[in-house]
Amino acid sequence: MNRKAKAALVLALVAVVGMAFRVSWNALRDVARAIGADGTAANLYPFVVDGLMALALVAALVLTGDARRFALRVLAAYTLASLVLNYVHGLVPALHGESVDWGRLADWDPANWALVLLATSLPVGSIYFGSDLVAKVLHHRPPADPAESESAQIDTNRSTAELGEPAVEDTSPSPLPVPELAAAGDGTVDVEVVPVEVRVPVAAAEVSRPRRATGRVPVAARSSRPVRSEAELLAEARSLTESWPVEKLTGEGIRKALHTSAAKARVVRETLKAERERDAAAVT
Repeated sequence: MNRKAKAALVLALVAVVGMAFRVSWNALRDVARAIGADGTAANLYPFVVDGLMALALVAALVLTGDARRFALRVLAAYTLASLVLNYVHGLVPALHGESVDWGRLADWDPANWALVLLATSLPVGSIYFGSDLVAKVLHHRPPADPAESESAQIDTNRSTAELGEPAVEDTSPSPLPVPELAAAGDGTVDVEVVPVEVRVPVAAAEVSRPRRATGRVPVAARSSRPVRSEAELLAEARSLTESWPVEKLTGEGIRKALHTSAAKARVVRETLKAERERDAAAVT
């Protein structure tokens, strides 16, 4: 739909709302007089009811989500209230005419009380709901247009492409110039030393945080030292403890000397003690 069609539709809506407001004017004014309003208040009363309906309609067109549903509920409630008051005005002939004065809206007392409560509560409700709707409209942030967002993204990508890839600085060392040799008159050679600036690329040091052990050490990270058998441990222990007295043959001492585990050290200790006891018994 083009702009001209939208403008025509809005003008038609304004015309319909204006004519409906004029038709409802007399009924709401006469009802206001019947509940005790003076001439000025009665003339302003239609703006309270039908005016808030127009405000709620505009708010429903602007707002979204829960705020829009709230505006539609206010519009429906005041439309129903205006319909009820216009219906009562059509049923009660005493409300018609310019000389309408304070009176009853219905012959049945409960109905009259309910209608008076409805008519008198509409101005107060207009203050509350009208203020709330205006606050919601003023604080409303319309969602971003997808077409505009896509256009902005295309412009950004285009700008990035126009910039091109960043130039890479050549950090390779330049070849050293060969100094020129000049022969002096006495046969010696003068060498001119030319200072050369060599650029060395410096890479940023990568700081790595220490990692905590989370499980078993992998096989690749284990020590490559060969595992000694029990016979090899026992032979090495005999060689190391040959001059040790019996009192020194302890598991801790053997463990430190052989650099082995405590369990294997105890086995070697018991074996050595048994051998020494056997040798002592054989001598005696």
